[in-house]
Order: sequence, then structure tokens, then C-alpha cells
Amino acid sequence: MTTLHVVDHVLLAHRLAELRDVATPSARFRKLLAEIGAILTLEATRSLPARTTRITTPLTAMEHRVLAAPEPVLVAVLRAGLGLMEGGMQVLPEAPVGHVGLVRDEHTLKPSQYMLRMPPEVRTRGAILFDPMLATGGSAAAAVQRVKEAGAPHIRFVCVVAAPEGVARLAKAHPDVPVYTAALDERLDHRGFILPGLGDAGDRCFGTEG
Repeated sequence: MTTLHVVDHVLLAHRLAELRDVATPSARFRKLLAEIGAILTLEATRSLPARTTRITTPLTAMEHRVLAAPEPVLVAVLRAGLGLMEGGMQVLPEAPVGHVGLVRDEHTLKPSQYMLRMPPEVRTRGAILFDPMLATGGSAAAAVQRVKEAGAPHIRFVCVVAAPEGVARLAKAHPDVPVYTAALDERLDHRGFILPGLGDAGDRCFGTEG
């Protein structure tokens, strides 16, 4: 699990505790999800390449560090990834946006694609892929594969909670993709849901029923 980065920050943990709480209403859930997405995006972009440029402040000229390349493409795995990506868009407001639509069969737990929309910049900028839950790893591995096929030279995967089974499966399928998460949970239950988890992120985010 060398590709796994569990972000240790008390403000992140505080938000995650409220996000997990079954009593948290949908509107508050969406807000928390976006805030968590912003924190995780900051961590996922920590190693972006930088360069030095000369600027002039009101008092003097100086050398200052800036991004060496344009911001990576932000890609949401529909639909729950939208709420998480909102935080990424706050941190990287100039970044192009893409979407991968996957649905998981509740019996086989295998994903199937129903949509792929990717900006051409993904071929030069790479991507940050957002999906709140890394459970079995099937959907995550499939989503990463779709983004690679679209031409992304490098990908970072951002999720809120991950199960060991999902982390292992994604690492086996795509060992070059680092994972940034707020928590590595205990395990999957018999339905493929993360324990203790936070329930169905999509339904809780948008106030729908599974």
C-alpha cells in the first residue's frame, strides 16, 4: 500500500466525524464533503512542479515560487464525486473539469460505464480523480483506466474513506496512481460497503434513497 496517503489533520478529522454521523442532514453533508475535498486537494497537489518567477510587491522586487505548469484536470466519478470535486474546484478554480459515469451492479459489484466526458487538456495536464468511497476498488480501477485511455499521463485519486480491499485492488491494477484519503477504514461488509464508513455518499449528498 505504498501508494496510499492517509491525510492526518485535526480539521479534516473533525469534518469527517460529522460527515459520518447518520444525523447529518443532506445540505450539511454536501458542505462538509466540499470542505473535505478542498483539504484533500491541497494534499494531493503538494508535489506539483514549481518554478521561480520575479514579481514586484508595493515595496520591492523579489523572486517567488509559482506553479511550473497549468493546473491538472479535475475529474468527478458520478455522481457522489461531484460533491467532493466541488472542494477541488475551490482550490483550483482555473482547472478544466471532466466526468466519468459509472454504475455498480448491486449483485456482482462490477462497474459499467454510462458516460465519459473529458477535456483535451487531460492529455498534457494529467488529472485528479474524485470519488468519495474507495470500497471494493472495482469502480475506482475502472475510472482510472478510462482516464488513462483518455490520455492522462499521470493521475491522483482522492477519496474520503477507503477500505483495505479497495486500496489493495487499485494499487494492483494501477500501481502508479497515488491515493489520498481522510481515513483507512476497517473492512467491507457482505454487501461491499465500507465499515464503519459513512453510508451511500451519493444518496446522502443529494437527499435521495438507494
